[in-house]
Amino acid sequence: MATHTTPRRQRRAPDEGRWGTYAILFAIIVFSVFPLYWSIVVSSRDQSAIGSYPPPLVPGGSLWDNLSTAFEQGNFGLALTNSVVVAGTVTIAVVFTSTLAGFAFAKLTFRGRGGLFGAVVATMLVPTQLSIIPLYIMVTQWFGWSNDLRGVIVPALVSAFGVFFMRQYLSSAMPTELLEAGRVDGASTLRIYWNVVLPIARPGAAVLALLTFITYWNDLFWPLILLNTQNPTVQVAIANTASGIEVDYSLVLGGTVIATFPMLIVFLLLGRQIIGGIMQGAVKG
Repeated sequence: MATHTTPRRQRRAPDEGRWGTYAILFAIIVFSVFPLYWSIVVSSRDQSAIGSYPPPLVPGGSLWDNLSTAFEQGNFGLALTNSVVVAGTVTIAVVFTSTLAGFAFAKLTFRGRGGLFGAVVATMLVPTQLSIIPLYIMVTQWFGWSNDLRGVIVPALVSAFGVFFMRQYLSSAMPTELLEAGRVDGASTLRIYWNVVLPIARPGAAVLALLTFITYWNDLFWPLILLNTQNPTVQVAIANTASGIEVDYSLVLGGTVIATFPMLIVFLLLGRQIIGGIMQGAVKG
């Protein structure tokens, strides 16, 4: 009997641990999704819902009316377009320049490589607030980009964090033997970068793209300084909706819901790329 009891207990233990893991993951999902759900509930009701007790947990019938009002009063249509242009352009530029510079710092040998990489990393130590005044003078007075999306995009086209991130990733993920084989076959450095480096860098580049898009989609500080209510990004539009003597939180949270769904879509798309790249690397390894 003892010989039959022990295997049964051993078979039950993984099941119990698995259900415990599922319970923890379910609790994490509920706590993560509830703020977004409650924002949808409040944005589907009138202003009194924000202060009612107990708080409402079921959506009302005014969601589309509040969203249309937010689009009209907060200029959210233009704000979404501007945020897509800014975040999309910056993401593409940062991924390209970071993979290129990261490849150079990780695998190419040239004079001053260590000092130049140290200078790039040192720029990450400078707080953003210290450079706002000279940056504002340059953008508005030298280039004339006041209330212009170019003033938001151009200063962000290169990221020191992106260069550091891709350099660290490529140092460990890309074998030096592949570069030597490419040079033996007569491939140039740019061809090696395009045909060898970029496929290997895809998982890291997807992570960097996701982080960059979320960062500049949620960026408020610099666009709020440079742009006005006539040409806002989505975060500036939300801030303008929340400003004033009397704030309609149903419209503010409606704008927040509008601003959240594009990020969820991007996360789902790039998340699949990240997982696919990781699984592909695991199979090759």
